[in-house]
Amino acid sequence: MDISIQKSKLLNHQHIQITGSKSESNRLLLLQALYPNVSLQNLSNSDDTQLMGKALTSTSDIIDIHHAGTAMRFLTAYFAIQENREVVLTGSSRMRERPIKILVDALRELGADIAYMENEGFPPLRIKGKTLTKSKVSLTANVSSQYISALLLIGSSLPQGLDLSLTGKVTSVPYIHMTLSLLKQLGVQAYFKENRIQIKPKSMPVTSCSFEVESDWSSASYFYSIIALSKVGTEITLSTYKKESLQGDSKLASIYQGFGVETEFKGTTIKIKKTLAQDTRSNIRLDLSDAPDIAQTIAVTAFGLGVACQLNGLHTLKIKETDRLEALQTELQKLGANIAITEESLKLEPSVTINSNVSIATYSDHRMAMAFAPLGLLVPISFQNAYVVTKSYPNFWEDLRSIGFHITSV
Repeated sequence: MDISIQKSKLLNHQHIQITGSKSESNRLLLLQALYPNVSLQNLSNSDDTQLMGKALTSTSDIIDIHHAGTAMRFLTAYFAIQENREVVLTGSSRMRERPIKILVDALRELGADIAYMENEGFPPLRIKGKTLTKSKVSLTANVSSQYISALLLIGSSLPQGLDLSLTGKVTSVPYIHMTLSLLKQLGVQAYFKENRIQIKPKSMPVTSCSFEVESDWSSASYFYSIIALSKVGTEITLSTYKKESLQGDSKLASIYQGFGVETEFKGTTIKIKKTLAQDTRSNIRLDLSDAPDIAQTIAVTAFGLGVACQLNGLHTLKIKETDRLEALQTELQKLGANIAITEESLKLEPSVTINSNVSIATYSDHRMAMAFAPLGLLVPISFQNAYVVTKSYPNFWEDLRSIGFHITSV
């Protein structure tokens, strides 16, 4: 379904409860499957997390995870160690174009029985679960941290644990630390020094463990953008968040200071407030190799404010739900942006005007829809296949309506 947003005015002093982190939820669901005495609260209500949970409890021989990239990586590792279980792991047409060879090669090196059913290096996969008796493996680390986390999550279930050597610059390091932190909370011994990670074997946690998932910082990014595009004094409160977050995208709080937005932590809530008008002479320069999922939001914010923007460390965006760099360039150019991209960077020149009534293509990518939505504060704008947002944030459009956005279905 398509939607349109009339030029909107934000209601001030609103409070939004955001669903649990998809990244944390999917990791914890897999750990719960391995360690049944783990209990979970505030799980994400995203499509991806629901697909992950359904896959882990399914008895079917065919597991279809649709567009859920995290689930594809994590479940490949999970089913590789499920003895006497054979599954076909598949997904959408786009998922069958997303590479998984690096992870499959690493699992095979540990002894896994995984075969490609169509194209070499891509899903669907036929996985015959077995005990993986080897423990040492190396992995190219500059493509996706999800490959690394997939191995770490099953590491303590291997008879000899896991000794993982990483080659190349490690991408999205905070997500690796998130995985290791969750393992340590379960009582698993884990060590990360330089480019080597060691996970000691552990059959079960000593005692039962309960986790409350922190709300998703990636989802918070759209409200940071909304506040940045609002007048000075506008504020909104979001919950439930932790000042010491495991999520790499929590660096939003410091990044958006460059857009005149301040963050105040109060218990489990954050109040974000526009405190300074944007200086159009600003030049935002960031390396987002540790938090690539917020690149689209930041680029659109900079465009809406008419400031220059240089974002680096974006190479992983090429293999997401779509090629996000190409998609960003295409849709921002529709709006009047002067933008250039490379294989790993984006450069945006200051814009004076924004084209009205542009229809944004979403490319089956939830973040394309949500990143561009804040521009509805500045111009009328519409979105094709708008409910792709359910992949990570099912209540997104309803939450925008609640804070003043004029949204109608087309």
